Amino acid sequence: MAASRFVVGIDLGTTNTACAYVDTSGKRAIEVFSVPQLVGAGEVRARATLPSFVYLAGAHDLPAGSLDLPWGSGRDFCVGELARDQGARVPGRLVASAKSWLCHAAVDRTAPILPWSAGEGVPRISPVEASARILTHLREAWDASFPEPLAAQEIVLTVPASFDEVARELTLAAAHAAGLPGVALLEEPQAAFYAWLETHERDWRACLTAVPLVLVIDVGGGTTDLSLIGARASRGELGLERVAVGEHLLLGGDNIDVALARALEARLLPAGECLDAQRFHGLVSACRAAKERMLGDPTTGEVRVSVPGRGRAVVGGALAATLTRAEVETTVLDGFFPRVPMGARPRRRADAGGGEWGLPFAAEQEITRHVADFLYRQRAAAGQPDLPLVRPAGLLFNGGALEPAVVRERLVDVIAAWHGEDGWRPAVLEARSLQLAVARGAAYFGLVRRGVGVRIGSGAARTYYLGLGDDSREALCLVP
Repeated sequence: MAASRFVVGIDLGTTNTACAYVDTSGKRAIEVFSVPQLVGAGEVRARATLPSFVYLAGAHDLPAGSLDLPWGSGRDFCVGELARDQGARVPGRLVASAKSWLCHAAVDRTAPILPWSAGEGVPRISPVEASARILTHLREAWDASFPEPLAAQEIVLTVPASFDEVARELTLAAAHAAGLPGVALLEEPQAAFYAWLETHERDWRACLTAVPLVLVIDVGGGTTDLSLIGARASRGELGLERVAVGEHLLLGGDNIDVALARALEARLLPAGECLDAQRFHGLVSACRAAKERMLGDPTTGEVRVSVPGRGRAVVGGALAATLTRAEVETTVLDGFFPRVPMGARPRRRADAGGGEWGLPFAAEQEITRHVADFLYRQRAAAGQPDLPLVRPAGLLFNGGALEPAVVRERLVDVIAAWHGEDGWRPAVLEARSLQLAVARGAAYFGLVRRGVGVRIGSGAARTYYLGLGDDSREALCLVP
């Protein structure tokens, strides 16, 4: 089979989906595909990302024809920016976090269960179908923009490193249902590292000689991935190897949004009362928008957040409160990235916020505790068994939750404090764009598969032990 003209990388994210590509007929440069999508009723514009939301419209939600796209009409759903914004107004018809549902082993991920809080008369779709609709929109938008169909291109689709085999197979099933049957999967932390390599092809050896072990911290909308990537000499050459991958953590920007909503809910209602599932989802969506606005614009000090009433009291029953920058930063930094000692470990608490939200969030929401635990567990794999924690020479950040500089600075400070007796601080490998790095890295990996660029070797994602069958609690490591 002849090589395709385009090499395409797709980051199917929990909150946003991004697409990057290389036109191999011209200069070998990675470009971002700006995705045409509905941004208002009947209004189509191209955006750098496609919000990963599906809105299932009711008969009278929007004017007739307002969901039409240049490549299709008569639809009763939409994907992208309008879906996200309309879903904030009518949350009971919004499908969000489909990617997180793909790895929810306690539900049938092929059954029509979303929206989780949908009322009577609202259609439901499966997590696989929701993911397929997002990818279908991307395929149709591409086909309307390029002469060569997306299905005929070499495509690399990313997944969290912590996805188990079932979640990976379901991701492939969603791609197949979207008309993209021939995709290759790549783990997101590796994609983020490939994106860094793309911008350092000429000096990566020199950079990594001084930074031989890199901790990749990837905190997206729904998952947190931790990986160690090492630069090791072999036969006189410096090569890259995946050293370790952390456990699956359903923990990310979604959890921050829920925490903000919980705090506002306590202010909006009398003590002991709470919003119903549909209105709470609306409050979460409003808090997400407010958080992104304030953390993305340092001049915005506060945002008015409201949640509509129900039934005849849609207007009169509306609730509103002001969310300040200080509240957001306190929730994010102290609630999810607090300063903890190196001996801190995740606390095994009761469910941390599933309930009406439906997802089995990680019981421990403090991400710095998970980082400490990961670095403790991976000492042998990293070749540092005598240290209390792995001491990574460098950090590479990825994911929308780490876009605010204040969050990245907190992580650097915490990790430095764990090893800071001599004033040591880890180097930071600067990424071009945390929102787009995974898609760009996936496209670069597509080139690597064609023999162009630097490949990262992959060891086993897990360490396997064989118990010795006595009470000594000793084990033989089969796959380090």
